[in-house]
Amino acid sequence: MPEISRDEVAHLAMLSRLDLTEGELDEFAGQLDAILGHVKTVSGADTADVPPLSELTGVTNVGRADVIAPGLTAAEALSGAPSVEDERFVAPQILGEEQ
Repeated sequence: MPEISRDEVAHLAMLSRLDLTEGELDEFAGQLDAILGHVKTVSGADTADVPPLSELTGVTNVGRADVIAPGLTAAEALSGAPSVEDERFVAPQILGEEQ
C-alpha cells in the first residue's frame, strides 16, 4: 500500500500553490512514495553503537563581532516598496482565501 496517495499530493500542491497536471500528480505520488520508503529503510538502521555527533569535520562556527551600525530609516526602507499604507509594507493576502 502506498505511503502517500495521489489525493495527498494534490492537497500538498494546493497548499504550495502549485498547478500540477493529472499526470504530474500521478508521477509525484510515485516519487514521493519511493522517497518515503527509502526514509523508512534508513530509519530502521541499527544506530545503537553510533555516538551522536553535532558535526563531522571539526570546523567551528566563525562569527563576527556584534557591532551596532546605523540602519535604514522607515522612509528609506519603504522607499522601494510597490505599496505602502500607514508606514507599512502592503502585500496581497494569501491566508484565509477560499480554496
